[in-house]
Amino acid sequence: MKRELDYIYIDNCIGGNQDWLPEFDMNRGGCAAVTACDLCMYLSKLDNFENLYKFKDLTRENFIKFASIMKPYLTPRYHGIDYLEIYLCGLGDYWRSVNYNLRRLEGLAGSASFNFALEAVKSQIDLNLPIPYLMLNHADNKFEDFEWHWFMLAGYDELDDNILVKAVTYGEVTWLDFKALWNTGCERRGGLIKVLNNF
Repeated sequence: MKRELDYIYIDNCIGGNQDWLPEFDMNRGGCAAVTACDLCMYLSKLDNFENLYKFKDLTRENFIKFASIMKPYLTPRYHGIDYLEIYLCGLGDYWRSVNYNLRRLEGLAGSASFNFALEAVKSQIDLNLPIPYLMLNHADNKFEDFEWHWFMLAGYDELDDNILVKAVTYGEVTWLDFKALWNTGCERRGGLIKVLNNF
């Protein structure tokens, strides 16, 4: 079974694009802020979440402005936003600034079992919620473009013997083998962010 979200498009590009950001630190290391912007823009289409995105239209110009608003909450740093807790605190602070509550967010560490992670991904997508995802190092070099990077999951496809996830980053889509993605073979594994269904 294949499930894909009706994801956001910005000037005919799926999601935001880090390459658009003019500030050097954001252009090089703003992936966490970009996923936070994507999440807020997506959720702003839902009831009770309208204020998460202050602009009327999803345009490249507005995305750049929004990324500047998000930057103080998820400022790029030397080692990146490399812990789920940093992301949760930063995005939670932004949500509180617009009168939303951090209890609506929860992290799932990469040390969790694959089956537990799979259930989390499927349940979020089935609730029409995208997933900010952090991958740190990976032993398989086919994932090198996603190493030490935040990106979004916006769908899944259950095959007979496998499951693929729809990764959105840099305005593009890549379908990835989720079991291989989750089981990095490295000690530090990142994880994912869940939006709790309590709204």
